[in-house]
Amino acid sequence: MVTEEFSAAVQYGDFRGTAQVDLHDTKDLHSRLMQDGLMRKGEFLVGIDVGSSVVGIGEDLLSVTVFLHEGDYDRTQAEANAGKPLPVRRVELEMLPKEFFGYFKRISIAISPRGMIDGREITYEETPHGGA
Repeated sequence: MVTEEFSAAVQYGDFRGTAQVDLHDTKDLHSRLMQDGLMRKGEFLVGIDVGSSVVGIGEDLLSVTVFLHEGDYDRTQAEANAGKPLPVRRVELEMLPKEFFGYFKRISIAISPRGMIDGREITYEETPHGGA
């Protein structure tokens, strides 16, 4: 049994930050996992870790790891708040970037050097789109 902190990690961590997504209205990863037999009935998708060691153009595959917890949202939330490591089942798969990003309506990734401005207020002047 392995216990680790659920967070993004790369070799050097030059840039760190946060990410948020809005789920797609009709296409979802949960259905894909169920259809492929990777997710069991009664499991809740509690986390997604996606990575690539080389970002290129075209057919490069993303490494996608999903974390599944036995129970519904409320049970998972209660166990996650209990102060103990949350027991999950880890499933690894690969998919094209187009497929992965297709499960989301919107995605936002905000990163800065070693998380320097993560969660901090900043001020800036508006510039025209693409302008300097």
